[in-house]
Amino acid sequence: MTQRETNPYPYTDSNKRYMTYDWYLKARFGGKAARVALDQGCTCPNIDGTKGFGGCMFCKNGSASSAGGSLDSQYEAGKATAREKWDPIGFIPYFQAHTNTYGDPAALSRAFNRAAEWPDAVMLSIATRPDALGEEMTGTLTRLARKIPLTVELGLQTSDDETARRINRCHSFAQFREGYEKLRRAADKVNGEFRREEAKGDARGLPMKRFQIGVHLINGLPGEDRETMLKTARDTAALCPDMVKIHLLHVLRGTRLAALWEAGEYRPMEREEYVSVVCDQLELLPPETVIGRVTGDAPEEELLAPDWCARKTEVANEIDKELFRRGSMQGALYGR
Repeated sequence: MTQRETNPYPYTDSNKRYMTYDWYLKARFGGKAARVALDQGCTCPNIDGTKGFGGCMFCKNGSASSAGGSLDSQYEAGKATAREKWDPIGFIPYFQAHTNTYGDPAALSRAFNRAAEWPDAVMLSIATRPDALGEEMTGTLTRLARKIPLTVELGLQTSDDETARRINRCHSFAQFREGYEKLRRAADKVNGEFRREEAKGDARGLPMKRFQIGVHLINGLPGEDRETMLKTARDTAALCPDMVKIHLLHVLRGTRLAALWEAGEYRPMEREEYVSVVCDQLELLPPETVIGRVTGDAPEEELLAPDWCARKTEVANEIDKELFRRGSMQGALYGR
């Protein structure tokens, strides 16, 4: 019997003991759906002085897309790149760079609605902060989700307020919950309207919600130990998000974090340590939550440390091995 054949986790078709985004999208759309990263020129309230200056200490260019040009040209270029790797049945325009609900509401609404009408777009993803969800923008997202399936991804990174101050996050966990709950009320309303669609699209009993909320976490933030990272996972699990992305903190050239690392005042996580913490976190998260990623990457020319994170496949394989070694899976300790 192979690991795939003996895998106790239900939402998978491989040896993965957690719900990968790839599996979820195939279950939802019947085939590969590829994300296309977009940069619409937004900034952040902790960059422009509204909440703070300089952004988070690890941030460089806000995860900006490298495509450049208009949103239409970025989308077409991203589609072409994806088709060199796969044979997607559809695409997910992903408003990724900086805070994508922060700016002129009318201009943002036009951009989102234009993307919803692009050829082959099957879903939208919008990355933002919990403190950039005013009533007008929440209304825009609600209407957008009625037009096309939508995931709004909120950057939490940590639920520890001392860490948040240390990295210049410029919002507390209480403020995150406030934004999350506002968005959850809007999402629940839309999902209630599309409940029949959810039932038709389910896979192994998993509802396919029209309006989903994702949460981003970062492991290895300065000053955090294992228990702090696990507490963030527990606090996140209590919110029952539709998606969670787990990132490793990278040291990028030109950031304030880089200065700390060069001075010997910051130590990145070792691979074995990271793998162990991620497996602990997966056990704590709800079994029905999509795991958008279990690590991240960075441009080779920008990455200072740790060097092992560039080998993403190896990291993912080690996570698979550790869950198998434990006889565990996503959600094994959820609610305990």
